[in-house]
Formats: sequence, C-alpha cells, structure tokens
Amino acid sequence: MKQMIPLLLVASLAACGQSEAPRQETSQADVPTVEELAADPERLRELREQCKTDRPRLGDVLCNRVAEATNRRFFGDGNVPYTPPETPPSF
Repeated sequence: MKQMIPLLLVASLAACGQSEAPRQETSQADVPTVEELAADPERLRELREQCKTDRPRLGDVLCNRVAEATNRRFFGDGNVPYTPPETPPSF
C-alpha cells in the first residue's frame, strides 16, 4: 500500500501536460467598428469566413462585431416603409 501511493502520485503528475499558451486577444483599438464593417462588404465576407474557421485566434470581440455588421447589412436600419394596397385583396 505504501508503494502504491507514490506510484499513483507520479502517474497523476505525468498525466498532466503542459498548459497551452495564452491566447492572444486583439485589443479594442485593432478591432474595426460595426459601421466600418457594414460599409465594406468584401472585408466583411472575408472576416465571416475566418470567424467560421478560426474563431479562437480572431477573438470573440471581432467575431461578434462581424455578426452584428452582417445583421445590419441584412436587416437594414429597420425603417422599411410598408404601404399596403388601397383595396384589400379578394380571395
């Protein structure tokens, strides 16, 4: 029993690997604004692809802004005038 405890301790320490290197976060100054991204569709498309494939490297801040810019381009400003027809349709 006394020999088993050091053996288990060595085995548990050997199972622990080196910790991975800390992820580099992009600073807020390096990240473009949502308006800048929405104005440049080519860059937005490239960043969307990069966020799909390598989100941990790009960071959550940038990918969240890319998603918000995509939504703004798709939905617009939200003020879409709806003009219903003067006569209702008859079915």
